[in-house]
Amino acid sequence: MTLKVCTSLLLLFLINSVWTRTVRQVYDELDPEHWSHYTFECPRECFCPPNFPNALYCDNKGLKEIPAIPARIWYLYLQNNLIETISEKPFANATHLRWINLNKNKITNTGIESGVLSKLKRLLYLFLEDNELEEVPAPLPVGLEQLRLARNKISRIPEGVFSNLENLTMLDLHHNSLLDSALQSDTFQGLNNLMQLNIAKNSLKKMPLSIPANTLQLFLDNNSIEVIPENYFTAIPKVTFLRLNYNKLSDDGIPPNGFNVSSILDLQLSHNQLTKIPPINAQLEHLHLDHNRIKSVNGTQICPVSIAVAEDYGLYGNTPRLRYLRLDGNEIQPPIPLDIMICFRLLQAVII
Repeated sequence: MTLKVCTSLLLLFLINSVWTRTVRQVYDELDPEHWSHYTFECPRECFCPPNFPNALYCDNKGLKEIPAIPARIWYLYLQNNLIETISEKPFANATHLRWINLNKNKITNTGIESGVLSKLKRLLYLFLEDNELEEVPAPLPVGLEQLRLARNKISRIPEGVFSNLENLTMLDLHHNSLLDSALQSDTFQGLNNLMQLNIAKNSLKKMPLSIPANTLQLFLDNNSIEVIPENYFTAIPKVTFLRLNYNKLSDDGIPPNGFNVSSILDLQLSHNQLTKIPPINAQLEHLHLDHNRIKSVNGTQICPVSIAVAEDYGLYGNTPRLRYLRLDGNEIQPPIPLDIMICFRLLQAVII
């Protein structure tokens, strides 16, 4: 049974913007009159848009190597090619690079010349998804803000590889081959401003150690995690969005107040082995529990406050903030218990 869905616009805005910065436009930092200092050469394999002189489009060209990059280029697009190596020579004059997209190539760790990436000192965004990497490349530019390494073959993270990346806000390692042993207590040391960490679709059996304290989004879907350690989220007091879909969590693997965390607004536990709804915090807004083994819902038990108190709060009191509850794919039969509606006065959608 589905109530009409009316998603919070504010929450969507946060999801799409708060942890990913818009790329700085050239017009903010480089006056157009300075473009005359650079020649307008363009590699013959690529496209150089006249109205965006700091961008170089070499994507989908069947390239096997990176062409020489002109000095004026800030934004470099090399995705969907057959590139196997990253050497220093093509970047000899490219001292202004901010953005490199090398997704969907054939790059290996041995194909990356030693030190070539760290010499790109102004680089902010590095995309190396869908390549043949077996470990996180190192060393990396110290000014990086986003590092995307999804869909490689990464099973190793070199010691200290992130230690100097204080500006990194997004680290995407999903769909790789990481085991628990690859994530040591100091693996993420130095990532003091990290806001989004994606380790979904790896081979983890345990919650990762020492997540950076400022993390807002933690994505751990499609692993084999069975247990949430006691007080795990105390070390990441700002975590707002938590995804643990498609794991092996059972009731016994969750501490009594494991998810009763005031910072969490969006909690996703779909496709696990839960037979009951775990205790939640009154600040939670979105709860996904579909495709578990839950047979019944007792609003009195799951309400973060007593039902009597919830009735007294009314529409404008300090009522629990849950707006979206998904329970389909369980063994629950409608109708929705009245005490659910009494407790969660702000509820806009229930899916059973």
